[in-house]
Order: sequence, then structure tokens, then C-alpha cells
Amino acid sequence: MNEAIRLPRAIRIGASACPHDCPSTCALEVEILADGTVGRLHGAKDNDYTAGVICAKVARYAEREHHPDRLMRPLIRVGEKGDGKFELTSWKEALDLVADKFRVAEARYGAETVWPYYYAGTMGLVMRDGINRLRHVKKYSGFHSTICVNPAYSGFAAGTGRIAGPDPREMAKSDLVVIWGTNAVNTQINVMTHAIRARKDRNAKIVAIDVYMNGTMEQADLPVLVKPGTDGALACAVMHCLFRDGKADWVYLDRYTDAPRELEAHVRTRDPAWASAITGTSVETIEEFARLIGERKRAYFRLGYGFSRSRNGAANMHAASCIPAITGAWLHEGGGAFHNNADIYHWNKSMIEGHDARDPKVRMLDQSRIGAILAGDPEALRGGPPVTALLVQNTNPVSVAPDQNQVKAGFAREDLFVCVHEQFMTETAKMADVVLPATTFLEHDDFYQGGGHQYILLGPKLVEPPGECRSNHELICALAKRLGVSHPGFDMPARELIDWTLQKSGWGTLANLERERWIDCQPAFDRAHYIDGFNWPDKKFRFKPDWPNVPFRSPYHCGPVGDIPVLPDHWTSIEEADREHPFRLATSPARGFLNSTFNETPTSLTQEKRPEVMVHPDDGATLGIGDGDYVALGNKRGRVRLHARLFDGVQRGVLIAESIWPNEAYADGCGINSLTGADAIAPYGGAAFHDNKVWLRKAPAP
Repeated sequence: MNEAIRLPRAIRIGASACPHDCPSTCALEVEILADGTVGRLHGAKDNDYTAGVICAKVARYAEREHHPDRLMRPLIRVGEKGDGKFELTSWKEALDLVADKFRVAEARYGAETVWPYYYAGTMGLVMRDGINRLRHVKKYSGFHSTICVNPAYSGFAAGTGRIAGPDPREMAKSDLVVIWGTNAVNTQINVMTHAIRARKDRNAKIVAIDVYMNGTMEQADLPVLVKPGTDGALACAVMHCLFRDGKADWVYLDRYTDAPRELEAHVRTRDPAWASAITGTSVETIEEFARLIGERKRAYFRLGYGFSRSRNGAANMHAASCIPAITGAWLHEGGGAFHNNADIYHWNKSMIEGHDARDPKVRMLDQSRIGAILAGDPEALRGGPPVTALLVQNTNPVSVAPDQNQVKAGFAREDLFVCVHEQFMTETAKMADVVLPATTFLEHDDFYQGGGHQYILLGPKLVEPPGECRSNHELICALAKRLGVSHPGFDMPARELIDWTLQKSGWGTLANLERERWIDCQPAFDRAHYIDGFNWPDKKFRFKPDWPNVPFRSPYHCGPVGDIPVLPDHWTSIEEADREHPFRLATSPARGFLNSTFNETPTSLTQEKRPEVMVHPDDGATLGIGDGDYVALGNKRGRVRLHARLFDGVQRGVLIAESIWPNEAYADGCGINSLTGADAIAPYGGAAFHDNKVWLRKAPAP
């Protein structure tokens, strides 16, 4: 299937996979035009999760692929940091300079002064993770990845012991689809495909829980509007109703769970009135939600990331995941709880990442605390040397990292050398000393795993890269050579790495994946639904997690682990509104952007228009704020000026800013992440992007 299928009008179709940081990881069909350029992208109809549907921003990926602002040649800074003055250079000169700067930094402070910094600009296993091979071979500082999944993963695994659940395609076979804490219309459109199929074919109901009336909430039969960080209270009240109304499956509870009678006694006082006072959700809505769950045992809980991005996020995720264990929904096709399928793939990525060269004594630095790290905070630096050299791939921290003012100050340090490998001149690239042009996913070979489904997919090179763009793998290998280090992975082309990893992981060969296009890795029903027991020695779902020992990919504990409630509850660790900061702000995903990706494409910019904050009309009237007025938001971390949009789809006292616009799109050059905090979430870190207390006032136009 990797062979292009010839169609009329000299167009061919190439098979690929979406590389972006979205659980859908869609199977794609890419129009390749006669001149070698890209046309429209489509979802593969014969992939039964993608089912022919992809988001609009990826469908028009040609706007990105052929954008006139694509970086084409290596650049070296010639002006002051951040002023955007660069001159063209050769790859040889640029790489020689990077290698020399890294050697000089290492000679002064030791290898840990160099910090390879990356994330999920591509989710390809070769192009995303290969930077770790250089890190491990050189003993550069470790990278504790925290900006996205940690509270969600640890919260889900706290109950099940494993990051996996019922086949996501089973949503279409459910009688009740609960979409909790994710605006699937904006961020993973295929969830809606399968949920709506259940509604059409089975008369299923859709419940959505979120902090504002977004596109997903508008499509729900029952939208449940909560205040940010209060999902644990809602979950407890639902469990209260299920026990109270005789809807608990005690045969299931006694066989499959650890402390059902303790939980029943615990939630006896967590009734809908109690939860309503915390969440702002009406008692009637909470009762209706519980009634639907009690009446429809075949209930599929699709648990997202958004509601975990609070300081109590792991506890909230765990509380929501407890509900289907009360009713025994796990026993039914189309029932149970699902967050992600990370643990089904059993990868051996030792050649990609250089695991054989990893030294566990090398310090780990927290991705989300890059501002504190670059500011020289001793605790953030883990007692080690300052970071004086950065290699940045697949991420844009000067836009997306929390506590932006500190991040920007860190990047402005004259003693910090920064190399950025990028497709566009992002705000991080503008702060670099060397900028290197990167390929897109259509211009190199890679392979992908689904998070929201169960497929391994191939993404082969389909078009030639423009100018002098090179892939992440090519850069890492070339830099390793100049630094005088060796590893077999540096000598293998991307296709060989893919083939090696597939075979060593038990997934066959690259030739097979090329022929089939994807591999269905879905475990058997009994395994996926934990019919033989949950992933703990006693086989019991844990209502009472051992939080310090919840399984996770890294042992790096963060935050107040000892304060997490023993049983599901509303954990009051969030930034509660107070007299000085009477509003709660969540920075939710925009439909036209994916983090800071696509905020350079014309259609997305037209669609999103400008940075805005949603304000309840009654709050606007109290503060003299009209629709479209300039307002300022602020807290101890910073101040942001942007336009107000009066919107009655938020609760009073709640503000929503869909992002991420560049800092330069705001009136004062300060983006929304000037207000978000970088303090770590228990138990394994994370960034509380949706958990911010702020003040709000009308502001003058610039």
C-alpha cells in the first residue's frame, strides 16, 4: 500500500499517519500533485477508527507544507537575542558551531550543563525520541517529561494499574458515552464519530463534562458544566447516588474492587447538594447524570486530558475512573473506562533512544519548570550545574511552557547557547543562536502509535523536503559525529530503526507494516476489560490507591504526594479564587490550532481571529466590560491584555482563553501562559494549565 495509487489528472494518493499530538493519530490519504506538491489530506476510510474523518486543520495541511515562511536554510544569529536578526550559513558551519559550543560548555560545567529539550511536535517514534540517544551517550541532563500526560496517566493507573482499557471502537456499541474533560470536537474528532454512531444505531445518550459550553458540550444530550478543578466532587456525588439508589453491582464490587464498603460510607456525605456547592452544577443535572449511568450499564467513560491539568488533576482522573467500577460497566462490550492505550505496545526503543548508554545517576530536569531551571533555581536544577546549552526539537517553550515571563527571561540570558531545529521561525527560534530547518512528517520516514486507539501506523516519506531541510534523525546523527560519540543507532537510516524496533518489539517487520499500512494491537476483550482482574497483585481495582507507588514511566516524584486524598474526593489543592483574584482561568485548546502549531496558517488564523477571553455577561456587566472590549488579566506571575468575548456558556467567576496564540499576538507581547504556573502536580509532575486564579478588569486599547 506504500506504493502510490495512480489516479486521473496526474494525482497520486500516498498513505500516511497524522504526526501531531492528538490521541486520534489518524490514518491519512495524502493527495500528491503532479509537480510533487501536496493537495488535500483525507482520513482513510478503511481504517475503522479514523473511519474517513480527520480535523479540518490537518485536511488543509498543504497550507503548512508549502507555507512561504517555511525555514529553508540554516541561520546564525547576528543581532541581539530575540531581535530576529540572522544570517544564512551552511549546515557544516552551523553544526560545527553547535558542537563547539556544547564542548566548551561541557568543559566548564560538565556534561549535565547541556540539556536536549523536546516534546511532541511530532509523535513519530524515530523523530521525536531519537534525541534521547544523543542525551544518553553524552550523559547530558535528563528530561522529565511533564507538560502533558503525567496527572492523567497516574490518575488512571491509580485504579487500574495500567494505561489501557476497552477498545475505543466500542464507543459505537455503547448505550451511554461519557466524554469527560476533553473537547473532542476541537482535539480528537474521532471520539465524536464513534459516539454519534452509538446515538444513531443504539439510541445511546452522550454526556459531556467540561468547564465551558464548547462544541462537544453542544452536541451532548446532557452537558454537565463544572467549575475548573471540581470534577472529583462531581464524581463523588454520582457515586453517592449510585449507592443510594441501589445501582451498585455488589457482586462485581466484592470480586473486583479493594474497598467498596469504605467507599460507600465515604461518599454517603458527598451528595448532589454538597457537590453542587463546589462545582456550580445544579443538583438536578447531577441526579440526571447518575440516573443515566445507573440505567445504562453499557456505559463507556472516555476520559480526557483537560480535567487533569489542575493541581488536583490526578485525583480527579482517579475519581472519574471509579464510577464504572461501581456499576460493573467493565463487564460489558461498550462499557468501562478508557483514557489512553500507552501500555499495549510493549516497545523496545533501546536502539532509537540508546537505553544501553543511559546512566541513572545523571540528573533529571523537569520540562515544565524550564523557566526556573534557566533562572538558576537550585531546587529546579537538582543541585547540579546551570544549564548553559540547549538543543530544542519538536517544541516551542517560549510560547507553550508555563510561567512565561520567567521562561522568556531565561532564554534571554547571554551565557545561554541555544540551537533550535524547526519548520518555522517560532518564538523559541527567534531566541536561538543557531536555527536549523526541519522536515515535516511528509518529508521523512517514521512510524506512530495511537493513544486514543490501538493501531501502529506507518508514515513514509512522500515528498521531497524543500531547500536544505533535514530530519531530526539526520541532525542528531550529524551532531553525534561531530561530538565524537558512537552508537549503532547513529549509523542506521530511519527505515532501519523502524524495522529493528518493530521486530524487537514483536510487531513483525517494516515490510509487513508497509504492506498492511497499520497493525491492530487491540488486546483481547478479557484483557482490555480486566475480566481476569486489574493489573495489581490482588487483581482488584483500587478505590484506595497507593499514590507514591502508582506505576509510571518515571520514578521522579513531584508535588505534595502525601496530601492526595486516600479515597476519591474533592482535593482542595487548586488555586482557589480569592478576594484579590476572584476569577478562575482555564487555557483550553482552540479548534484551529494545536498548541502553537497551525497558528501560522492562513485559514486557522482567519478562523480564530484574535486572542480572546470568554467572560460571563453578568461578570462583564458588573465590571463595565462590553463584548470586544480590551481587558487585562493578572496574577503574581504576570499580566495579559486581550479582547473580551461575552459568553453565557461559562459559569460566573470562570474565564476561558482558547489558545495558543504567539506572545506577539497580544497587545503587550505577553501571551496567556504568562499567567499559568509551573509548580509541580502530584504525584509525578505536570503543568496546571487550567488551574489559575486571576483578577480581571477593563483595559485601554493599545
